[in-house]
Amino acid sequence: MTECNLVAILISSIDNPLDKNLDNGGNSCLDFRPLNSFSQPQVLLAAAVCTKAGKAIVSRQFVEMTRTRIEGLLAAFPKLMNTGKQHTFVETESVRYVYQPMEKLYMVLITTKNSNILEDLETLRLFSRVIPEYCRALEENEISEHCFDLIFAFDEIVALGYRENVNLAQIRTFTEMDSHEEKVFRAVRETQEREAKAEMRRKAKELQQARRDAERQGKKAPGFGGFGSSAVSGGSTAAMITETIIETDKPKVAPAPARPSGPSKALKLGAKGKEVDNFVDKLKSEGETIMSSSMGKRTSEATKMHAPPINMESVHMKIEEKITLTCGRDGGLQNMELHGMIMLRISDDKYGRIRLHVENEDKKGVQLQTHPNVDKKLFTAESLIGLKNPEKSFPVNSDVGVLKWRLQTTEESFIPLTINCWPSESGNGCDVNIEYELQEDNLELNDVVITIPLPSGVGAPVIGEIDGEYRHDSRRNTLEWCLPVIDAKNKSGSLEFSIAGQPNDFFPVQVSFVSKKNYCNIQVTKVTQVDGNSPVRFSTETTFLVDKYEIL
Repeated sequence: MTECNLVAILISSIDNPLDKNLDNGGNSCLDFRPLNSFSQPQVLLAAAVCTKAGKAIVSRQFVEMTRTRIEGLLAAFPKLMNTGKQHTFVETESVRYVYQPMEKLYMVLITTKNSNILEDLETLRLFSRVIPEYCRALEENEISEHCFDLIFAFDEIVALGYRENVNLAQIRTFTEMDSHEEKVFRAVRETQEREAKAEMRRKAKELQQARRDAERQGKKAPGFGGFGSSAVSGGSTAAMITETIIETDKPKVAPAPARPSGPSKALKLGAKGKEVDNFVDKLKSEGETIMSSSMGKRTSEATKMHAPPINMESVHMKIEEKITLTCGRDGGLQNMELHGMIMLRISDDKYGRIRLHVENEDKKGVQLQTHPNVDKKLFTAESLIGLKNPEKSFPVNSDVGVLKWRLQTTEESFIPLTINCWPSESGNGCDVNIEYELQEDNLELNDVVITIPLPSGVGAPVIGEIDGEYRHDSRRNTLEWCLPVIDAKNKSGSLEFSIAGQPNDFFPVQVSFVSKKNYCNIQVTKVTQVDGNSPVRFSTETTFLVDKYEIL
């Protein structure tokens, strides 16, 4: 028997434990590792950052796993946790979860049951230290924005299910992908460009001098270029070349130095080139409706892009509230959570020692919390925000969060905007009636978009009655009901349309809006100096926007 046949028999006779847990289609996957490595099972299956509800934000699999499999494992993870005990791992019949809480998220490692738990905990700590290197805040939107950077870093920690012998500094160096050859190439190219520009200046001066000499001698200025003097005169050619040189010699803005812990400098996703512009223009010429890139961004980002300029004083306050709300389609508020904050920005040193007079007219029972450096007794007694040490000053030219509040409830009367969706089956499909009603009369909601999912492959809906406007996105299979303003004068409205489908096809309904009035009625009414109690001019910017607003 030859040596190759012996190796094949040995590989086929080994019972790979991962085949039982990860094989969904009945086909085993061969692992072409050296024979002596099969004595140690492949331990780390996947690393993921998920919410406390089990929703995967970033997940990196180190073995062959389907998306359905990894989403099912992460969805089952919160249900296995026992809140009465303090553990860092839970087990099932097939896998082990090793996890670490990070504020509202979890860092989870999924391993086989026969892995070394001590090594898994050490690997978990390294994973948890990597995330703050790329994300400024441990929030879902920040993790999603830097998902590729995190995946590249995860690949440096684990390879083929095994922990690599690396530390945080090495991971940062590897993911930067800094190339000496690339620097040399760029330096050579810049040198060649400078030499070419110098040669162009010299040629332009020669052309201008030839034109002047021809004018002095009363001769016709000679033509330059391969098309002769009939195409363009020598004077205009020289002028064109001179203008081109002047434009190309404009000083370039030096790029800001990249942070050592920032994202990779060798790969930039999402760059919009000429090919993309040409493709979009072609789609527009064919009659397609192209949505702007800002529509895909979060509401807060779009608001910042389109918000009119604000006349900022030396003392400026930004009051921002974000709401997360989930309702049932048959009524009932499943969860509503609102977070608010007052950000203070001082641009003049002489206004560093000030106090903010806060007026709190909230009657919903919000929980207030001041900054650790703020005098809590002063705020509780007189609703004044000032530093514990009156001799100190607030930081200048930086945003400082001085007060934040939180409201969490399941009381239906607190819903700012109710949405009722009534799909009913008919002979040709479904007749859908949707209506909205503003519950808080003091609010004014702008740029309201109610997004209704549609069945795929059934064409455009037939619109009956509608208050406002609508957009049909055939690519995403959604119907967007757009309302510029909802306020006390425009409290309610409805939309009716018909389309083929089932009642469950039109959920979840999503809502987005922005408002210049906050929900909790907390405002800064006056700013005074610590010495003398003299009033100080200030400006205020108020924003109330949606983080997530769904009717399931």
